[in-house]
Amino acid sequence: MSEIANTTIFGVSLAFTVTLALAGLLAPAASRLRLVDTPKGRKAHAAPTPVVGGLAMFVGATVGLLPAILMLGLVPANLVGLGLAGVVVMVAGVLDDMYDLRWYVRLLAQVVAALSMVYVGDVRVEHVGALFGLEDLALGPISLPLTVFATVGLINALNMVDGVDGLAGSLSAAALLMLLVAALYSGNVLLASGLAVAISAVCAFLVLNMRWPWQKRARVFMGNSGSALLGLIIAWATFRLTQSPEHPVSPILAPFFVAIPLLDCVTLIARRLGARRSPFHADREHVHHLLLDAGLAPSTIVILLTCVSLLLGLAASAALRMGAPEPALVLVFAVVAAGYAWFTGSRRRVNAVFGPVGSFRPSEFAPQAA
Repeated sequence: MSEIANTTIFGVSLAFTVTLALAGLLAPAASRLRLVDTPKGRKAHAAPTPVVGGLAMFVGATVGLLPAILMLGLVPANLVGLGLAGVVVMVAGVLDDMYDLRWYVRLLAQVVAALSMVYVGDVRVEHVGALFGLEDLALGPISLPLTVFATVGLINALNMVDGVDGLAGSLSAAALLMLLVAALYSGNVLLASGLAVAISAVCAFLVLNMRWPWQKRARVFMGNSGSALLGLIIAWATFRLTQSPEHPVSPILAPFFVAIPLLDCVTLIARRLGARRSPFHADREHVHHLLLDAGLAPSTIVILLTCVSLLLGLAASAALRMGAPEPALVLVFAVVAAGYAWFTGSRRRVNAVFGPVGSFRPSEFAPQAA
């Protein structure tokens, strides 16, 4: 155990250092690489910003995992599947950041990445727990399409919530942290070690992406490559954690760990389809847009939504540990989803709660995705 702990600490240090250094080194060259997000349309951030965070996190996390791989003396098949999937989404994401690919090209790359995770790494959703109070509900022939759907959906949910400096990174770090705690609780120490490395890479990125007293705006963005990478890692870790017979964690907890991105994505898509618009239609109806328009500062939004995400995930975990039946948690999540849709369905309601906090400051926007 001490060897794993020492290896993890070394890997975490490597991931943080490499991610931070690489992001800093790539930022000056971003213009030559065409990896710059220029303010236009809904993108009202203050200045052109390098989109190199995703690439830096990918390299940093990969380097950070090397000590554990060397300690094991082999590369597990599930990690190979994740690595191939990561390369696919990174290549597609970087090209998208450079050339603004069509949505169906991005979607195809995400499907290929999910299939790599399934067929190379043998990581998939095979059961969804006791949803209806019965034994674990096996998925059988719908396992593959549901795995692909869940992976692609989570990737796009992270992308859609990436609209305020530090938000997507902080929500991803929160989800990974809750997965790490669940992995430790279930005895899956190796998965927890890998998640610690991923969190370290995200935290290094947040040093340059968050707004701090000494940093008034993001110095780098993660871009579509970064949101795709983080969505993929969270999906992979969730499947590994909730589908393992050796270290079982209830699949019911999965939506609670990614509640904010999931609810925002599903609610917005439903509204767009209801209005006969494309689900990929860009607008200013995301929860972070509503909070910005109500007067909250970007940093306040990040702290608020990250805390809500942690509260939902940890409360659900505690309830399950205290013996709450899984169908009851399904009902609770449905109630939360309905309440979220009702609250965010009216700017008046959002303004009534958050309006007095501050004034509308367009210069503090940093939207990057739909």
